[in-house]
Amino acid sequence: MRVVTPRSNQTNWPRPPSCLTASQLRVPPDNARIAVAGLVILRQRPGTAKGVIFLTLEDETGTVNIIVWRKLYERHRRAVIAGRMLRVTGRLQSEGDVIHVIAEVIEDISPLLDQLLAPAPEDPPEDRAEHRPESLSPDPQTG
Repeated sequence: MRVVTPRSNQTNWPRPPSCLTASQLRVPPDNARIAVAGLVILRQRPGTAKGVIFLTLEDETGTVNIIVWRKLYERHRRAVIAGRMLRVTGRLQSEGDVIHVIAEVIEDISPLLDQLLAPAPEDPPEDRAEHRPESLSPDPQTG
């Protein structure tokens, strides 16, 4: 699976407050309450799963598997069905290499996608000279 990186500067990713990245999910203990955010790349509702929905979110570091129980789905139906980018708060469950989040709260944060598409702000002109590599600085003798 290919991970899509929105920009070369990872700090510009619109990470909502208190969210962990996919690569950080091995840090908290099992059953810790955490929040994650990412693009929805997969929605599954198998007929044999008794109303359980499986979501896969992708952020700049990888993917996160989300389990949504039927009652929660009924409360957050619009976000689960239509959200392109979600913030999910829930309980972390890990066993071996398998890590997933049991959703408790689901928020549609799709409007943040506009920030991914916005051009990066340029440095003010006075800051550019300070960050210019030595080799690009004007020669004091030749101007």
